[in-house]
Amino acid sequence: MTLLLPALQSPTGPAASREAIRFGDLSLPHGGLSLTYGGLAAASAALAARIADAGRVAVWATPTAATVIAVVAALRAGVPVVPLNPRTGERELAHILADSEPTAVLAGPDDELPPALEKLRRVTVDAGAVAVAASAVPEEYEAGPEEYGAGEADPEAAALIVYTSGTTGPPKGAVLPRRAVAASLDALEDAWGWTADDVLVHALPLFHVHGLILGVLGPLRRGGSLRHLGKFSPGAAARELASGGTMLFGVPTMYHRLAEVLDAPAGSAERDALADYFTVRLPLHGDRCGSTDPGLLTGFGLRADGQPVAYVAQCGTATRPAGYRAAARTIRLADRLGVPVLTLVDTPGAANDAEAERAGAGAAIADTFAAIAAARVPVTTLVIGEGGSGGALALAAPGNTHVTADSYFSVIAPELAAAILKRPPEETGATADQLRLRPQDLVELGIARSIVS
Repeated sequence: MTLLLPALQSPTGPAASREAIRFGDLSLPHGGLSLTYGGLAAASAALAARIADAGRVAVWATPTAATVIAVVAALRAGVPVVPLNPRTGERELAHILADSEPTAVLAGPDDELPPALEKLRRVTVDAGAVAVAASAVPEEYEAGPEEYGAGEADPEAAALIVYTSGTTGPPKGAVLPRRAVAASLDALEDAWGWTADDVLVHALPLFHVHGLILGVLGPLRRGGSLRHLGKFSPGAAARELASGGTMLFGVPTMYHRLAEVLDAPAGSAERDALADYFTVRLPLHGDRCGSTDPGLLTGFGLRADGQPVAYVAQCGTATRPAGYRAAARTIRLADRLGVPVLTLVDTPGAANDAEAERAGAGAAIADTFAAIAAARVPVTTLVIGEGGSGGALALAAPGNTHVTADSYFSVIAPELAAAILKRPPEETGATADQLRLRPQDLVELGIARSIVS
């Protein structure tokens, strides 16, 4: 009989100390959690013993280590798992529970469960406590069948019952036998060359096939590692891929956000700010006059709370006429749709070369001023780098401009001001003092409302 998760049945030698799962950023205080195969084997064996007599168990599938421990424990106990989407509506949840008939629900200690689950026996899975206890598991630890029940279940027995979202009618459950799960994962091993050396990175939900079966059981069946980001951001994905990740799972919106980051100018803080602020972004390109400005990003995005926001972001370069025209077009479109606008200012000034003058730089800048002045929707500005000349002023919201602690905002850069006044370069600092362009000066003068850290 083929074991579903062989690395967890006998995690001796190198397997015991190898990282099995990681959630969050371990470099931050209390920011992440990691379990080795030895630790996950011990934790899941202990939990499996507590649920071995359950006919079926529901798992409150939050994107946490507790969900992984719960699912692994149930599978090792031979108990079918019903993953529950925490955002499922009351009616859909009631249908799933009536259809699958679980006898217990596995959840984290801080999870607030809906009333529909109150009749089920609650089994608490404390991943934090497990991680502490797992640090004391000896490397030679080996979990035996006596620790978690009868051992490996019949290959034709149900491993999971996965339900559809219910958007097109009552949720429909698919019973997935253990044999089918193993065969699917083994097919991917052959197709992708998936090995125990691979480290999978993703931020997918843990209540459907992609995120849970492929994204959790896949690496665990191989003896590889999973790094779950919790909440997706391009920066978090880049961090894990740069520190050992070899595979990335995602959905189209995640890949779209990664592509947008790559399309932005190298070293741009704006691309990171937009990626972290929005869960979904729809970029707009071009000025409808045949030109584009790669140094200015425009479009619409959705915040985590579902609020749509239009954005216009300078990326540290001299903004060209096409950029200002695209900005004005986006602001007016947002105004017609009733969508608030966020502008990020970071430019040494507007482009002033001969090509920019031929393309109508003056008129484009003036039109951007007019678009912001006429907007009926809230416009918020954050200066996050250089705020130089009219090129920056054009995107600043009157009375609603904020600055970061390392930015400046002025009608002219201090170097250029010193040159115009025929001062030597060493007097640039004194010129900057006289311009009063520092964040604290801007707040004191009433130009900026606050300094944002």
